[in-house]
Amino acid sequence: MTEMVRRLGALSRIATAAILFCLAAVTAAPAADPIRIGFSVALTGAVAANGKQVLLAIQVWKDDTNAEGGLLGRPVELVYYDDQSNPSLVPGIYTKLIEIDKVDLVVGPYGTNMIVPAILTLQQHNYLTIGLFGVAANREMHYGRYFSMLPAGPDPMLAFSEGFFAVAMQIKPTPRTVAISGADAEFSKVSTAGARINAKKAGLNVVYDKSYPPATTDFGPVVRAIQAADADIVYNASYPLDTVGIVRAAHEAGLKAKMFGGNMIGLLAAVFKKQLGPLLNGVVSTADTFVPAPSFDFPGVKEVLKKYQERAVRENADPLGYQYAPYGYAAMQLLAEAVAATNSLDQAKLADYIHSHSFITVAGKIAFGPDGEWVKPRLLVSQYQNVEGNDLEQFRDFKKQVILWPPELKSGSLSYPYDAAK
Repeated sequence: MTEMVRRLGALSRIATAAILFCLAAVTAAPAADPIRIGFSVALTGAVAANGKQVLLAIQVWKDDTNAEGGLLGRPVELVYYDDQSNPSLVPGIYTKLIEIDKVDLVVGPYGTNMIVPAILTLQQHNYLTIGLFGVAANREMHYGRYFSMLPAGPDPMLAFSEGFFAVAMQIKPTPRTVAISGADAEFSKVSTAGARINAKKAGLNVVYDKSYPPATTDFGPVVRAIQAADADIVYNASYPLDTVGIVRAAHEAGLKAKMFGGNMIGLLAAVFKKQLGPLLNGVVSTADTFVPAPSFDFPGVKEVLKKYQERAVRENADPLGYQYAPYGYAAMQLLAEAVAATNSLDQAKLADYIHSHSFITVAGKIAFGPDGEWVKPRLLVSQYQNVEGNDLEQFRDFKKQVILWPPELKSGSLSYPYDAAK
């Protein structure tokens, strides 16, 4: 009996040792290396209000993806740097991401001014990217591994003013003259170039056509010069800070025009809407790409916006996120689908897959043409009407911002002339 107990004890010790060995082996086994996705984004500088929205949307996607097991069975890790809204910093950031950080994939950056120099660097390394809100950024380079997350269609240069002039030509009596202004920066120059072409198509005479330095802070002289030209309609293309400046100046100068607005992306950030409040009345926007309306209720978008908005306050991001959150999340969705479908991180395979497939995302159905632009445009023209005070809550729906174009999404009519509408 004693011998049997001794043998059983020995067997027990062996079994215990085997179990502990297995547990140790499991503990020591390395976890799957993460898939590292790199990008630059504006977290300070002129377009930081929009860049922060993009970053938070990507972070929401990352957390959702990791909660579901990651990509290819590996967790996702984000590696990003603040480009300070400065195009000159972007090439160095993407070089570091690829050569030093050894990221597997890249996306971004945000904004036309930053995307253009990024494409040159990525082309040298044969990396694909999904640029976020770049207007015709690839029109000269035609890089085959660039894709645009902007619903401007195959000709974005024209897209951001096409609807503006379509609406303007409905005014009675028909406008005959136009003033065109914008910052001396890539985004504004592309937008105003398209405006000139669309103005000519509409038979309008351009009576003012000038740019201003990006660092301009006093827009009084710009607006007074436009006023002196006595244009029927006024088109402006501006980044956030000059959007605010030129809207204030137009109001203070009592700008007299039948219609005033344009591709003014400062109107997309809640912080600037809140600042301007009733000064927005009468302004026509061609920059909006998403509205919280039934026609934009794409699969999963409500859940994404809910998660974004829950985190936005503590992350110091735009509390609404309507314009940027769906597209930032969608960019990552389609990249993830390409990775899963090809079971690969190979840049050529991923680019070929994205070119040859359409994607169902929280920003709707997306398919890309040869230069990486959307095959089908989906831009809006809207006008601020009846804005009262500076309460942000009034902008949570589009009752204060009626859609004028395209006709199938129209929710109201143009109020004109501008000096009366405001």
